[in-house]
Amino acid sequence: MAINEDSTSTPVVLPNEKRAILHICRREMLRPLRDQILRISGFDVDSTLSPAEGLSMFWAKHYDLVLIDVEGEQAIQEAEAMCSEIKTAQPEQLVAFVCNWRVAILSDCPDEILRTEFDPARFVGGVQDIVAKQ
Repeated sequence: MAINEDSTSTPVVLPNEKRAILHICRREMLRPLRDQILRISGFDVDSTLSPAEGLSMFWAKHYDLVLIDVEGEQAIQEAEAMCSEIKTAQPEQLVAFVCNWRVAILSDCPDEILRTEFDPARFVGGVQDIVAKQ
């Protein structure tokens, strides 16, 4: 709550802060599109193509959700390692993987798995459901 600067001292209720999401996605064409969809849907989004840069960003700021895109065999190992490092340091941090069904059955680290072939409405709905659980 903030106070007006005039002499009336009437309280002004500020809108809720946006939920912060860290989005790590190696797919150069898909990452900015997802970021834009999340921003339009009311989220504050930081993103990177690099898992190493993603970890640096994670240490520098609080995020309501760390969203990691998992595509390809190497990405599974990278995502699992990143998730494990985050959860070891901050067990309460919410981590979700965006992946296909095959990856989803091989992974046990993230709190949530968002299974979606690119469907913007389903993607945003899944992210909103995950963040709402917090």
